[in-house]
Amino acid sequence: MTIEDVPRKDLDNEEFLNLRKTTGKIADGLKKSLQAHLSVLKPLFVPRKLLGTNVKSVLKEDVLGSDKAFAELQQRYAAISEKPFGLRKKLVPPLPAISDQLECIPYQYIVQLGEDGTKKITITSPTRYILSYESECSLNRLMGMVAGTESRQAEDMKQSLINHLCMGIFLEQRPALKQLLQDLRYKVEIRKIDALGGLPVVILTVPLQTFLPSDEFITEVTQLSGIPAFQEIIDSDAVEKMNDPLKDTLRQYI
Repeated sequence: MTIEDVPRKDLDNEEFLNLRKTTGKIADGLKKSLQAHLSVLKPLFVPRKLLGTNVKSVLKEDVLGSDKAFAELQQRYAAISEKPFGLRKKLVPPLPAISDQLECIPYQYIVQLGEDGTKKITITSPTRYILSYESECSLNRLMGMVAGTESRQAEDMKQSLINHLCMGIFLEQRPALKQLLQDLRYKVEIRKIDALGGLPVVILTVPLQTFLPSDEFITEVTQLSGIPAFQEIIDSDAVEKMNDPLKDTLRQYI
């Protein structure tokens, strides 16, 4: 996701203040709804059901296809582990236990504004979330380690990468589970994060259109706040225009 992917719309200060408040309320509601859905779906995402005896667990029974899943994990991990993380490519089973707690964090990306492009602003989406297994090393902390703003902890980085990669493989190998999320109105896709060596992460998107004001407006707001961060905005009529994937599917039968 880049700033070029988001529609633009001019705003005055009053419109911005009103829409920012509305966006915050909608974002809170969407996050609570997603967390409620994931709490119900959690038993379907147990990592052992993907990796079997290749991951430490109190249960030792084999899982059909687990060796193939581990081989896929090994391949994807080896492709990104050395650069930029400085980790060894080889994974040795059984892996440390993977938390069965699901974590969803708002999707963020960096844009560079200003005439010289040196003003970095973190943009947060109110309708897109990164889905992973819970980890001591959050995605933001992982980025800090790569950027050098946090001290590198090899095991924490390794576990974070495994958690994100496993979630992607899980959904790829269980299309019915992906379809269930789509039936709940979430678009499911995997995107690579360039700043993390192309780490593929699972993104859930609510089909609700957002937009951004002009670069100049964003720059002015962040200068006044003193915080280099901005949130995509949900327009006042976006809910009424919201796409319904189920309705679109049913139209095929009419």
